[in-house]
Amino acid sequence: MKNSLEKKFKKRENSFFKIIILILTGIIAYGAIILPISSRPTAFELAVGSVATQDFQAPRNLTYTSDFLTEQKINSIKSSVSPVYLNIDPAISRQQIDRLRKSLDFITLVRNDAYSDQSQKINDISNLTHTALSREVATQLINLDEPTWVSIQREAILVLEQVFRATIRDYQVQESKQRVPTLISFSFSEENSKIIENLVSPFVIPNSLFSKELTDEAINSAIALVEPIQKSYSPGEIIIRRGQIIDAQTYEALEEFNFISPDNKNQEYFASGIFVVLQVLFMGIYFSRQKANSFSVKEILIISITFIIFLLSAKFLIPNRTVLPYLFPFAGFTFALGTLFGFEAAFVLSLSLSSLISFGSFDFQSLLPFYLLPSLCGALILGQGRRVSVFFSAGLTTGILSAGIILAIRLLDGSTDLIGMITLSGASLFNGMASASLGLLMQFFVAQILGITTAIQLLEISRPDHPLLQFILTNAPGTYQHSLQVANMAEQAAKDIGADQLLTRVGALYHDAGKGANPSFFIENQVATDLNSHDDLNPYLSAATIIQHVPDGVELGKKYRLPARILDFVREHHGTLMTKYFYIKAIEMNNNDESAVNVDDFRYPGPRPQSKETALLMLADGVEARARADKPTNREELERIIHGVIDFVLKEGQLEDTDLTMKDLNTIVNSFSNTLINTYHPRIKYPELKTQPVELLNEPEKS
Repeated sequence: MKNSLEKKFKKRENSFFKIIILILTGIIAYGAIILPISSRPTAFELAVGSVATQDFQAPRNLTYTSDFLTEQKINSIKSSVSPVYLNIDPAISRQQIDRLRKSLDFITLVRNDAYSDQSQKINDISNLTHTALSREVATQLINLDEPTWVSIQREAILVLEQVFRATIRDYQVQESKQRVPTLISFSFSEENSKIIENLVSPFVIPNSLFSKELTDEAINSAIALVEPIQKSYSPGEIIIRRGQIIDAQTYEALEEFNFISPDNKNQEYFASGIFVVLQVLFMGIYFSRQKANSFSVKEILIISITFIIFLLSAKFLIPNRTVLPYLFPFAGFTFALGTLFGFEAAFVLSLSLSSLISFGSFDFQSLLPFYLLPSLCGALILGQGRRVSVFFSAGLTTGILSAGIILAIRLLDGSTDLIGMITLSGASLFNGMASASLGLLMQFFVAQILGITTAIQLLEISRPDHPLLQFILTNAPGTYQHSLQVANMAEQAAKDIGADQLLTRVGALYHDAGKGANPSFFIENQVATDLNSHDDLNPYLSAATIIQHVPDGVELGKKYRLPARILDFVREHHGTLMTKYFYIKAIEMNNNDESAVNVDDFRYPGPRPQSKETALLMLADGVEARARADKPTNREELERIIHGVIDFVLKEGQLEDTDLTMKDLNTIVNSFSNTLINTYHPRIKYPELKTQPVELLNEPEKS
């Protein structure tokens, strides 16, 4: 009861620490996301007419409708449309000719006024409204004789009529006035020609008037034909360099790429907070699941630290970059997690990490599939990462898939930037191989920190030429064969119940390494003709010698640098069971007085199995020993032995610290039976050859 309460309290304590780690991870992740937002230049820092404080490159392929360029085009069209004028208005010509006649009639009246002196006449003529004649010309007009004045009047009317026969627009008035002298008859003297010019010129006005309505209509018709102007940028193209003045067009481009954030960033901060909370909840739900709940606090802490390192690195390196986002070795994270904790953990955490890295970026729709899909495919190929070469196969696959995604997205966007696509595809291939290298390094270092034994390590130490296996084979061949058989049994059972097969097999190979120190004390190493080493020892010493193989095995494992996880198999494969044979002999030696014998002298130091894998080893070890001793002849006898061993182990409480279920135990029974039945099945007895065949006796000698 006490033990159960302790476990429950420890479980709650672990859950509390896991929640704290996830919350802290979320807080740091939120800081990593809003950092680029808060550091992004604002509209006050970047304005039309201000100086660019850095180089700005197009982070992605973008085509947008440029309001600035479109407006510029419209203004150009407006200025290019010619003003529209009405046709010649005859009324204007008649009006001006009539005014000229009236002015001439007034001058005639002044000339003939007998009651005005010359000075008064000059004043009256020079003050005439429409003519604006100088006093000099007025004087000349007063002094003209009547016939000349009559001729001048007639010629002035004729000249003005000729002027108005041509089209005169507002910009042609001066030109028309300059034509007046050329229209005067050559019969007039130079002086009189000047008088006629001075009389006619003031009445020359436009007879074809500007039409604003028609001009506006023409402009609008021209504008209606204008297509919105598209502006395109290729990835890496310079928008503006540091030190250059930002003009309206450049400012528009910076806005389109979201380089210029709004003055109020609260909306972005709020959106980022919601997104981070969702991701933390997603990861929290995963870690709370039964299978994922096996993660220790230390493992979750290391995963969170690695998660944050990748996220912070991405948020510092990727923003406002063109090629670098596609060089970022994201898949290294997925590879390391996949090999250490399984594909499910890699999928969940990679999905969250890729989402957080891509969120708020200029190329979210491209980066998310670019990071996630190839890395997960690579992780599927990698599996447990049992060979270094598999890492690089996974890296190459990731690189090829990444390049394919880039090509697909660029072609979908209608990009024709062949050089850009080739550059990014090359970056993707390099990324894949870099991710493989990084994943391999991360696997090694994280495994060292967490005490996890990697598949590569396990495969390396499982080689038959490993020094410690050679030591066992040389000194204790029977133990070596026993270990091989136990390894086969435990490995198959691990596969059937979903435990770690490779770890179980390798642990089984080394579990009895300590027997190599004193091989003759163990029955599998004793030849039938040899004396039993225990015959001359008292039960206490025999038990101590037998039990010693566990600490001896640990020492040998440390000497040969076996991983800590393998040493657990050595320590736990007997748990806290007794050497019952010698315990009974000790009781017999003490006149069957159980109180005279300390049971702890005959008990293994333990601990009891702490995992499914070490529990499988304990069961397989016991079953193989019993089967070898009893030599069952059929499946029923074999299953009886297996059930007996399991029942005994359960009764002794050796499986209480493991997650083995009754379903698992039933599966183990079937698995052990299937493996051992092939060992103990009846074999065909072949007849012996009494004499050599004739053909062999008569065979000619070979030279």
